Amino acid sequence: MIRILCRDGAARRGEAATAHGLFQTPAFMPVGTAGAVKALTCEDLEEIGVEIILGNTYHLYLRPGPETIRESGGLAAFSGWGKPTLTDSGGYQVFSLKDRLRISDDGVEFRSHHDGSTHLFTPEKVIQIQHAIGADIIMAFDQCVPYPAERRAVEEGVRRTGEWAARCAREHERRSESGPDPGRLFGIVQGGTYADFRTRSAEQILALDLPGNAIGGLSVGESKAEMEAMLAHTVPLLPADKPRYLMGVGYPEDILTAVSYGVDMFDCVLPTRNARTGNVFTTVGPITYRNAAYAQDQRPLDPHCGCRVCRRYTRAYLRHLYNQSEITGIVLASYHSVYFFQELMRGIRRAIEERRFDAFRREFLARYAGE
Repeated sequence: MIRILCRDGAARRGEAATAHGLFQTPAFMPVGTAGAVKALTCEDLEEIGVEIILGNTYHLYLRPGPETIRESGGLAAFSGWGKPTLTDSGGYQVFSLKDRLRISDDGVEFRSHHDGSTHLFTPEKVIQIQHAIGADIIMAFDQCVPYPAERRAVEEGVRRTGEWAARCAREHERRSESGPDPGRLFGIVQGGTYADFRTRSAEQILALDLPGNAIGGLSVGESKAEMEAMLAHTVPLLPADKPRYLMGVGYPEDILTAVSYGVDMFDCVLPTRNARTGNVFTTVGPITYRNAAYAQDQRPLDPHCGCRVCRRYTRAYLRHLYNQSEITGIVLASYHSVYFFQELMRGIRRAIEERRFDAFRREFLARYAGE
């Protein structure tokens, strides 16, 4: 599925093939929770250079429902995107409900945040839902243990994640025999901040020989040092000839760290979520553009950015729109932030091609820190 074009140390530059086309790696996938990247159209995403987006199984299952998406020809057709898509397993969203769920070896029973109705996600049902949604890459159902957690809880999560992944693989194979292109199934390595459990989880997942592998359960509250330690331990355990996907990690410094260890794929809600709350990412560091300090600031959001927002609009204007609750402000800020992450990934890919990734990383972080 992935073809590695070149390497610079452990950092990898490649391209991944799907039923809806190629996407370049390392790749950052904007999150389209309900089938849309908030505040942006497909035309916006294409103009920015996005090649793959992520949809959320939990949210799409509840509304509009997987059958509606299936009857529309799958998520890419339903949303008008027409390019590669990935759906997560819904595991993180389900487990984040906390007091609305009950976990057993069979699966997770939870109550909808919309209307309180009760639902059961088993590994088999999660695969059935994702087959109906029709994404190019689908994820095995896993148990994401909160941070911090005792060893016993993490060990239990690793056991369930391994057993559920095996059940997902069997259901995926069964449905693939008679259905349309089923998408590539990725397994997820869990284990919290315990290296021995990360090793055990990787062994369980790799035994299934799936087309790709993900690292879950990071960026959930642990320190950056703990995250890097787990990446340094886990990434080398994953096959070099298959995609490596770090789930839910989106701060630029964390992406650069993960790329340095050989990670290929990322996703996060941060770009658009932060934009909606008055904060954007820029090459000179995050800017809270809603603040009074920018009321008369005639500079663009990012002096080094070439996006259409930075070419035309000022910080003062964006602040004005935000403080007047004008939806245009959120649209413009979201466009810039998604562009920022795609430009970061383009820069990373060029740097790996030119065998200067370490220098690129140092230069980017120095500017990002305002040095």
